[in-house]
Amino acid sequence: MADTFDPAPMIARFKERAQAVKKRNLPPVGGDERLLFIRQAEEDYMDFAMIGDAVASMEDGVLTLRIDLRAGS
Repeated sequence: MADTFDPAPMIARFKERAQAVKKRNLPPVGGDERLLFIRQAEEDYMDFAMIGDAVASMEDGVLTLRIDLRAGS
């Protein structure tokens, strides 16, 4: 699998997932449940966006995702 794995489509899927989270509608809930839903959506977006911005490389069967977390990068 490592010989044929192309990480580019995976990275693209994470970009799509990040955008889908941004477009996600809030369910008709209120109070604490609403806050939990919003917090989870924020975390989902951050996780998906970070991987979607990663630079992927394969070396000796090891997938490496390089994510620049420096401010303004």
